[in-house]
Amino acid sequence: MIQRSSGRGMALFILPLFSAMFPSLSVSAYNTSAVLLCPRMWTSLENGLVSSWPLGPPVEGTVLHYSCLPGFILMGWNSSQCNKMGKWDMPKPVCHYDRHYKGKKKLYIGALFPMSGGWPGGQACLPAAQMALNLVNKRSDILPDYELELIHYDSMCDPGEATKLLYDLLYTEPIKIVLMPGCSSVSTLVAEAARMWNLIVLSYGSSSPALSNRQRFPTFFRTHPSATLHNPTRVQLFQKWKWTKIATIQQTTEVFTSTLDDLEERVKEAGIEISVRQSFLTDPAVAVKNLKRQDARIIVGLFYETEARKVFCEVYKEKLYGKKYVWFLIGWYADNWFKIKDPSINCTVEQMTEAVEGHVTTEIVMLNPETVRGASNLTSQEFLAQLMSKLGGKNPEETGGFQEAPLAYDAVWALALALNKTVGPLKTKGHRLEDFNYNNRDITSEIYRAMNTSSFEGVSGHVVFDAQGSRMAWTLIEQLQGGSYKKIGYYDSTKGNLSWYGNDKWIGPGPPADQTVVIEEFRYLSQKLFVSVSVFAGLGVLLGIVCLTFNIYNSNVRYIQNSQPYLNNMTAVGCMMALAAVFPLGIDGLHVHRRQFPVICQFRLWLLGLGFSLAYGSMFTKIWWVHTVFTKKDEKKDKRKHLEPWKLYATVGVLLSIDILSLMIWQIVDPLHITVEKFTREAPKGDLDVLIQPLLEHCSSEKMNTWLGVVYGYKGLLLLLGIFLAYETKSISTEKINDHRAVGMAIYNVAVLCMITAPVTMILSSQQDASFAFASLAIVFSVYITLVVLFVPKMRRLITRGEWQSDAQETMKTGSSTNNNDEEKSRQLERENKELQKIIQEKEERVSELRNQLSERQALRSRRRASTITNQNHSSPPLAIFQSDPRSLAPPPGYPAPTSDPHPIAQSFPNSSSLYQPDSKISRNNCHTSRLQLLYK
Repeated sequence: MIQRSSGRGMALFILPLFSAMFPSLSVSAYNTSAVLLCPRMWTSLENGLVSSWPLGPPVEGTVLHYSCLPGFILMGWNSSQCNKMGKWDMPKPVCHYDRHYKGKKKLYIGALFPMSGGWPGGQACLPAAQMALNLVNKRSDILPDYELELIHYDSMCDPGEATKLLYDLLYTEPIKIVLMPGCSSVSTLVAEAARMWNLIVLSYGSSSPALSNRQRFPTFFRTHPSATLHNPTRVQLFQKWKWTKIATIQQTTEVFTSTLDDLEERVKEAGIEISVRQSFLTDPAVAVKNLKRQDARIIVGLFYETEARKVFCEVYKEKLYGKKYVWFLIGWYADNWFKIKDPSINCTVEQMTEAVEGHVTTEIVMLNPETVRGASNLTSQEFLAQLMSKLGGKNPEETGGFQEAPLAYDAVWALALALNKTVGPLKTKGHRLEDFNYNNRDITSEIYRAMNTSSFEGVSGHVVFDAQGSRMAWTLIEQLQGGSYKKIGYYDSTKGNLSWYGNDKWIGPGPPADQTVVIEEFRYLSQKLFVSVSVFAGLGVLLGIVCLTFNIYNSNVRYIQNSQPYLNNMTAVGCMMALAAVFPLGIDGLHVHRRQFPVICQFRLWLLGLGFSLAYGSMFTKIWWVHTVFTKKDEKKDKRKHLEPWKLYATVGVLLSIDILSLMIWQIVDPLHITVEKFTREAPKGDLDVLIQPLLEHCSSEKMNTWLGVVYGYKGLLLLLGIFLAYETKSISTEKINDHRAVGMAIYNVAVLCMITAPVTMILSSQQDASFAFASLAIVFSVYITLVVLFVPKMRRLITRGEWQSDAQETMKTGSSTNNNDEEKSRQLERENKELQKIIQEKEERVSELRNQLSERQALRSRRRASTITNQNHSSPPLAIFQSDPRSLAPPPGYPAPTSDPHPIAQSFPNSSSLYQPDSKISRNNCHTSRLQLLYK
């Protein structure tokens, strides 16, 4: 279709155009018709005009007529004809510069104005551009030797149509020095292809952020600001109202996606966070619900007007409006956009009006709000008056591109001023503007440099381009107040200046917070509970002091001595240390500074650890000694060994040393520090925009669970062993430790309370009152039980029996202590016991000697009897053997009894004691009965 309408020349245009836009596309060949065509080169003339008859491809019979532009002289034939051989009959002429020409030389601008289509902006922009050309051509200080002429076509805002028109502009004389497209889709096509012809592109009606790409569009400029120009204004407002957290919702189109990407980069540089980013295609219901769920407060909405009504209908349903929320929208909607009836929504006008109240819009300022005269010597109001006159009284609201008309006007002025700026630099290089052609990069570079440095006051405001070629302009800030938009400020992005009117109005007392205000609130221990438990702990310390004083004062009383008073003193001291740990256990951030809290943690650990070791360790030592001495199946002599107190003290010292060493290693390797636990946020009554963040301070370390596991495991084994020993020794009675049954009872209570308290406090660690109450009361009860069980019975006995008085009187009479008398008696009994043991040993030796003698005598008699019987058998006949009366063998009176064999020899001695029974009786008579008992104790 293109080939038929435009011929081979159109095809030659399309090839480089498509190769520029689609580099990966390979075109191998272009097939023409079988008709011979004359060279296309003759159909164009630099600085001149060429007319062809008949119109169409240069085939046989086509005649070309040449003429030069003003200021040039035609050199050569003024016509040429194509013959049947496909050749022109005359050489191509040239146009030489006429040095004697006194008139203005023309510079041509190729423009595409959309007079119809999706955006008919050319209806107002074309008259505005023509107004600017007329003024420029009349000015003697701007391009005095040149005259600008506009060659324009209707692109209908269609890229396909624009492709055809771009061909006509490029391949039809005269040469165009600049291209001026309109809407974004056409500008994208023209700007991407223009670099192939070294052409500057200046757009007056393109807002797509995609055009801000110097690599893709190296020669593109635009007086219409990019859609991303709203973003600096938004960031400025965020900072003004001290918002650091925003949310976004967008329609999924390229222009809004690129705009939002730019906004994300800008807010990141400003230290602002986009917490929620939602998008939708047609139905925004889910996206709005997600905004509500994520607690979005400051919301930027990017969507077209139709979708805006859908969004705010859902906003009303989700109650995402009011004093806690602010919406930022695009400002080019109709003023009554939310009141237009839309069948796609099911919200009333009243509901929509309620939902949109208070939202803020940002809109590019396309008409200078100040009354200043710029480069054209016109104010913005004077320009509007002249434009209305040129439009012939048409309704501005019905004229396409009326708002963008000042941008087209300033685009012509920007081009004229840039061309004027290049005249001098080109002249120094030996070039002139009229020498421009599509292969001359030097002139293009000078024009680009001049455009890039443009800065002047126009009817649309201050005209300046950024590094991407986009216009930097003012932004109008408006707010919907009472159903109508009110101007609340302007922002000049070129200077970073915010002009604020101060008439912003809010539903609440002021700008809302960007998120729910979270107030951190520490949880502290109940002071009533702390004071109550502290009183009990203090009374327990007093009771411990009383018990310790009583035990020290009566340490010389025999009954107290038999209970190992030094171990009981350790128990009392350990109980008081454990009670002292209750006080730092209840101290928190309410009483001390955060920096001092780790010291309190150390006090808790050391007081409780050492207190337990002293109190429980001394009781455990007692019960362990009793079990060792009285339950092992050893010889009686091992059971009778006397108690050595230093071994008991050494055992307590070992237990205490283990605790001290483990605590020191813990604090050196992994010291305790303060940690803060966060709980679920709570909403106070009344204020819905505030949340309370409960916090609780803990004493902890990096490997707290590991250390607690080691300590609890070790202490738990001691408790279990203590329970076992107390059970095994419950029926034993000994005078050396006369209170071991009371110690066993205390061990039972301490073990049970500790084994219950340890896991429960770990579970209740997040409940400061319950955890403290459980731990502290367990300490208090175990200490009270221990002190009462161990010391109260002793106090009662000494008071009721008066034993301390009798012992004291005896001590005064004898002049020595009871303890010394007992030791002297013990030493005397030991000496006597050793003497008796020596006597027994001597007797046993005598018995052994007698047994040996009797054995020898019996063997001798047996040999004699055997020899006598043998002799009788050989010498005489056998005699009758009879048993005579033993009394016949008795010695006569007066003779001693024979010692050889007074009685028949006994075969065994069942009991050696029968041999020295008289001696035993004598010895037994010489010894006191009580002393003999020591032999077996």
